[in-house]
Amino acid sequence: MSMFPLADRLANLEGNVFAGMDRVKAVARQSGQDIIDLSLGSADIAVADEILAEIQLALWDPQSHGYQLFQSTRPFREAAAQWYQRRFGLEMDPETEVLALIGSQEGTAHFPLALLNPGDYALVLDPGYPSHAGGVHLAGGRIYPMPLRPENDFLPMLSDVPATILAQAKLLILSYPHNPTTAIAPLSFFQEAVQFCQRHGLVLVHDFPYVDLVFDAPPAPSIFQADRDRSCSIEFFSLSKSYNMGGFRLGFAIGRAQLIQALAQIKSVIDFNQYAGILRGGIIALNSPHHQIQATIDTFRDRRDRFIEVLQDQGWPVTTPPATMYIWAPLPDPWHHNSLGFCQELLLHTGVAASPGSGFGPTGEGFVRFALVRDRQTLTLAAERIMDFLKN
Repeated sequence: MSMFPLADRLANLEGNVFAGMDRVKAVARQSGQDIIDLSLGSADIAVADEILAEIQLALWDPQSHGYQLFQSTRPFREAAAQWYQRRFGLEMDPETEVLALIGSQEGTAHFPLALLNPGDYALVLDPGYPSHAGGVHLAGGRIYPMPLRPENDFLPMLSDVPATILAQAKLLILSYPHNPTTAIAPLSFFQEAVQFCQRHGLVLVHDFPYVDLVFDAPPAPSIFQADRDRSCSIEFFSLSKSYNMGGFRLGFAIGRAQLIQALAQIKSVIDFNQYAGILRGGIIALNSPHHQIQATIDTFRDRRDRFIEVLQDQGWPVTTPPATMYIWAPLPDPWHHNSLGFCQELLLHTGVAASPGSGFGPTGEGFVRFALVRDRQTLTLAAERIMDFLKN
């Protein structure tokens, strides 16, 4: 049977780190391995009862069963704007400056379609979350990777971007607290980034799902604490991390009205928004008391401390991350230049699944990411298996 020619853009989407490891997991399961999956940032913590109750109640309401056009998302957008006002003291217009999303990944992947023409450059963190570069590729744009290195606190050196690239660039994509490096950016860096974008006519995208998962530092700033006039910025928030609602696929974009409207135009030909019951559950989540989020923060802090303790006690000097739900660990020899090989062999021999640093970009090579998405006892077992593997 003859093969159909497929679009050239697929060539840039072949290296998805999660899909690749999922195939190796299937092989490990077939060989009888007991899998401890630390490769994906999908929390194992239950969603709060009141959120689930609201979603359950909506199932029996026929009004919730239809398509959800923009105006029907108004209550959720109002809740998002109120959340921003409480968290950051920022007044946002729910009608023009907030947009409901089917997860922030959907928003960050679709947004370049609204901004980039084929051949335009986007400045992207390296390493960074795969959907950031993926969205640029889908839009026909070109990636200029900005290396994140430990000696620079995993912050990009904006002054290193060549003038020839800036002349063809339209977009700067940031995300702090950062996945996968776990780094936090201070407000001073965001102020520098906003000034940089204003100077060069760039739109600043800030992906902000880990705002609450900060352990040993001041609260993470919003980009709009540096860009109060919404001169050039759009920010994306997900309910996946703070409220453990990853499978519900709910988030929102917030920022400059022109950019929100542009993304809304893209979405209008792609989807009809999230199910109304999940939007109602999201309203409950955004209005929930902080102690519920604090319980999640405390859980991940405890898991982090235990996992790091085992690794360090047995000879792997991994730095304690200040934020997120991940450990970003530099690989020892002989694995330092083969993070994919390390993750494959670790999984096949121990059943522990992790994400290779190379899957997040070339500068991620030499690192591995572990997601703290299992209970303390299971993480202890995983860390012990990892150290046995390294020693043997």
